[in-house]
Amino acid sequence: MKKILIIDDEISVCNMLTRFLTKNGYEAESTISGKQGIQLLKEQHFDLVLCDYRLKDFDGLEFFKEIKKVRKDMIVIFITGYVNLKIAVDLIKDGAYQYLAKPLNPDELLVMIEKALSHPEKVKVTSQKNDNPGPGTLHDEYIIGTSEPSKELLKLIQIVGPTDYTVIIEGETGTGKESVARLIHEESKRKGQPFYAIDCGSLSKEIAASELFGHEKGAFTGAISEKTGVFELAEGGTVFLDEVANLSLDIQVSLLRALQEKVVRKVGSLKQIKINVRIIAATNENVYNNVRNGLFREDLYHRLNEFTLKVPALKDRAKDLSLFVNFFLEKSAYELQKEVPEISQEAWDYMQAYHWPGNIRELKNVIRRACLLTVSGKEITKTSLPENLVAACEEKWQQSKSFSLPGQEDRGLDLKAMAQNAEAKHIMEVLNNVNFNKTKAAKLLNIDRKTLYQKLKLFKIS
Repeated sequence: MKKILIIDDEISVCNMLTRFLTKNGYEAESTISGKQGIQLLKEQHFDLVLCDYRLKDFDGLEFFKEIKKVRKDMIVIFITGYVNLKIAVDLIKDGAYQYLAKPLNPDELLVMIEKALSHPEKVKVTSQKNDNPGPGTLHDEYIIGTSEPSKELLKLIQIVGPTDYTVIIEGETGTGKESVARLIHEESKRKGQPFYAIDCGSLSKEIAASELFGHEKGAFTGAISEKTGVFELAEGGTVFLDEVANLSLDIQVSLLRALQEKVVRKVGSLKQIKINVRIIAATNENVYNNVRNGLFREDLYHRLNEFTLKVPALKDRAKDLSLFVNFFLEKSAYELQKEVPEISQEAWDYMQAYHWPGNIRELKNVIRRACLLTVSGKEITKTSLPENLVAACEEKWQQSKSFSLPGQEDRGLDLKAMAQNAEAKHIMEVLNNVNFNKTKAAKLLNIDRKTLYQKLKLFKIS
């Protein structure tokens, strides 16, 4: 029987994992102390260590080094609430078997333990290297998450990252497109080289040319000195062009030339400058619609679009909401030098029901505001949430409660009408809960999509 040591500073987690592993044929022992864990490793034989990354007496990196001092070949799987991409990769490179994000999926954990004990030498660096990259020095505003859309996004980042493909990142405002670009850069061979981000939406035609390509002294009014553009500054690295669809057609011509010929020319100069940069572009609109309307060059679009990533909206990955909330809570509390507050059930109900049109950026601002308004040691309540968020949720709940089929409001005790109203109301509630994702709704209702569409047509639900 294989023996597993569980180390977590939450007794409930230790007890739950001990029971689960024992039930599945393992011998398990647990402790809430990193120091005690090291002592147990010295005194007993264990086949695998399952350890929380953030212990009260050790952090993960420090503790991993202590484990390796006791037994160099020990199989270690770290678990935590969120993960730092750089630390996760470094731990795996140093010999940790894997890094899992809470809440743990028991079946996935069991499969990973079985694989680790069967083939300890086969470390799957890409399999779950970063299901949830979290706070870190390079991209500490973004968490990938553990939902299926998030896992798919991470998979694509890891596929395209090591290449030199130009990439277009699509996604709604506030979804974290720049952070995704930084993650792509960190996955590439250009890691360690400059990363420059330019907001094309805020640049006029004249300023755009100067920012991107630089200018000579006296090239235009106000050019009192020579300026180096980001394409030169980012030599060997990556240039991220946010809202690229806003560039004027003149600048698009120069950008196309830079991509095709690997040269740029400063405003007011005839000299060509060779460049070696990777381009990642982003947009919150469909660039190809701009192409068809003559607002964006088709040749530039195809040159940029060697690979496309779509960043999911927050409403499409509800499973990740708690990860983002906890992350921003800790960041905000640290910024304000306050104790990390708990969230009341009422406030959490509002957060889950809200559709988050501003995505991660809006969530971050809501949490920062709530943290500021909440006294240390107290819970975040409904009163700490923005009025528009509360109003939107209450209107949604009211519509769901008062819903009735058109033309059937006055049919009294008509049994068929009552049954149809109840069915329609239930469909509306499910649709609201999944933000009108009809595929998800059909799955929850245990009907196929065709049947759902027929019912929506029957009940005149749009």
